[in-house]
Amino acid sequence: MDSAQAGLLVTASSLLLAELAGRVGVAMNYRDQAGVEVQVPDAVVREVLAALDLPASDDIEVQAALTELDRRRWAAVLPPVVVMRTDRVAQCPVHIPHGTSFRSWIELEAHVDSEDEFVVAAAAATVATMPIQVEHNVEPRQWADTLIGEALIEIPAGLQLGWHRLVTETATGRHECVLVVTPARTPEPQLRGRGWGFATQLYSVRSAGSWGLGDVADLKSLARWSGGLGADHIIVNPLHAAAPTVPRSASPYLPTSRRFVDPAYLRVEEIPEFVDLSDADQKLISEYLAVARAAAAASELLERDTTWLAKLAALEIVYEHGRSTGGELEFEKYLVAQGQALTSFALWCAIAEECASRKSAWPVDLVDINGQGVPAALERLSSRVNFYSWLQWKVEQQLLDAQAIALAAGQGIGVIHDLAVGVHPVGADVWAMPELFARGVSVGAPPDGYNQNGQDWSQPPWRPDALASAAYAPFRELLRANLAHSGGLRIDHIIGLFRLWWIPAGQPATRGTYVRYDADALLGILALEATRAGAVVVGENLGTVEPHVAEALEGRGLPGTTVLFFERWGVGRINPPENWPADSLAAVTVHDLPPTLGYLRAEHVRIRERLGLLRTDPTVEYALAAAERADWVAFAFEQGALASPDPSDEEVVLALHRILGKSAARLLAISLADAVGEQRAQNQPGTHLEYPNWRIPLGGPNREPVSLEQLVASTRVLDLVHAVSAGFKPQH
Repeated sequence: MDSAQAGLLVTASSLLLAELAGRVGVAMNYRDQAGVEVQVPDAVVREVLAALDLPASDDIEVQAALTELDRRRWAAVLPPVVVMRTDRVAQCPVHIPHGTSFRSWIELEAHVDSEDEFVVAAAAATVATMPIQVEHNVEPRQWADTLIGEALIEIPAGLQLGWHRLVTETATGRHECVLVVTPARTPEPQLRGRGWGFATQLYSVRSAGSWGLGDVADLKSLARWSGGLGADHIIVNPLHAAAPTVPRSASPYLPTSRRFVDPAYLRVEEIPEFVDLSDADQKLISEYLAVARAAAAASELLERDTTWLAKLAALEIVYEHGRSTGGELEFEKYLVAQGQALTSFALWCAIAEECASRKSAWPVDLVDINGQGVPAALERLSSRVNFYSWLQWKVEQQLLDAQAIALAAGQGIGVIHDLAVGVHPVGADVWAMPELFARGVSVGAPPDGYNQNGQDWSQPPWRPDALASAAYAPFRELLRANLAHSGGLRIDHIIGLFRLWWIPAGQPATRGTYVRYDADALLGILALEATRAGAVVVGENLGTVEPHVAEALEGRGLPGTTVLFFERWGVGRINPPENWPADSLAAVTVHDLPPTLGYLRAEHVRIRERLGLLRTDPTVEYALAAAERADWVAFAFEQGALASPDPSDEEVVLALHRILGKSAARLLAISLADAVGEQRAQNQPGTHLEYPNWRIPLGGPNREPVSLEQLVASTRVLDLVHAVSAGFKPQH
């Protein structure tokens, strides 16, 4: 075989692989943050396809996978789900034997009581009755002994919002799929005009009553205080559940479950049953509290393990005390409402706890929810399952109280929770829903401004095909759980609803590729659930973002994120604040960068240099950081935000917040770390133990801890609030 023939074979093979990859949304190439096109190695594409159960090691396997995809499509009378906008007509394919007929109708979801329970009403509308010969120019396909035809059902616009059923009746019987009718846009913030609020890592904000970590009681105090200052919202880090064992994961962005809450955020003394405890029990709880506080006082970093073990022991005392008859009835009602999802989560916690206490590996027969040993484990651990379910009930009650307090304090939105990108690879969500997650790959990010080596977040991604097969019910339940006790939801890395960077196991973060998701469906469902909850949704759309993402978010009325430090495009090139998107949440900095004072002092360069994360000469990076500071000083002086062209760093911090206040953005966020003069970064992307990520307590310029009591008495905080609100124009 000569070289020309070999080249033709390689080209044909690559085209076949590209066809398969394109069918399932696996990218063969992409543009990096600098706009340079990058070709993904075929080997990476083949490994990612294998994670989707599509073997593609050679042309024979690739062709077999393409044939299997065709078979699945034509064998299904209806797809598992159709997601549409209520203001647009939609179409749904129907596959039945060629030459036969069918009729279709929609069964609408109906609201039946005040507790937001929904049932399916009787058939409400016929949307298609037609012979299968109407095939819209698609040739019938021969599968086995049957010639299958395809028709399109046209679903009219104007249907009520909700999770309906599209039913098709054929000669073989009744077939149905989920029909999700979504609003055109997400809810708008309920503000008088523009609104500001604090953004904080809740665990880092400690009060005199804390157990070593900030908790929901501290969130209540923050909401009440900031509402009195004129805040419309307060944004907190993900409060998702961590494993109940030690050592505890420090990252709020690598939880064991995104649906449930970490009970470490409970304030023990605010559980109603606490007041009924005996003097002896209350004394014992006080001793546990003293242990947690002593550990916190002895460490410069946050002590999650000691705090959790002390609080867990105290919570067990309260739980064992029991509940009143009314309380028990409310608990039973909560268990019924949460259903199997809560039971599975609580069982995972109980098994994890048992394995940790025995210092044993996870049992093979309990590898996931389908394991043969699960029924026996549920019976054996029923008491602990009930306990972990009770913890969820209590922490959700306290979060509901926090939202009510925020609104009562005058906030228009209240608490905005944060939805992490994914979960721990061996956590509760993966255990309970193994079919939803791709194996042999993890999620991360290609090289960018955060980390020049790329990032591997060690999280298994949701499979796009599995989500669709489940009619997006897992996504719906995830949203409902996080919206149940909030006024808004921040979607971390919202570009993950469009595509995610999949990294095959054993490969560096640079050697991955993007996998696409059905963004129209996911954004529509997000808009639907936010509308039902009356909540605001904000997307964190930073990093390597395709141009159409901003258009899609804008089309849905979904605010993105604007960061002042990212509105500089080179030396002397700054995007004026009046040009920033109005539908966005704007801030000076983000938690993946140092606080503003630290950023101005090149803390981000210093960290990356120390950890070996720079691919360029450190002296160049320090020079670039100095040039950036000079650009912002010159711009702030030109804008009238600075009185002097040679200011101190503290004066620049205030000036940058004045610029923030002058922006066009309707939602503004003030970092609580900026409000106290903190310099240390909470997180360095792409690192694990190399840097104390998510373990930095709230502290001032001298690194001394700042308590919640000191915070509310700080003039520095008021100066920052006034700097932002001074830019507000009167609303008419």
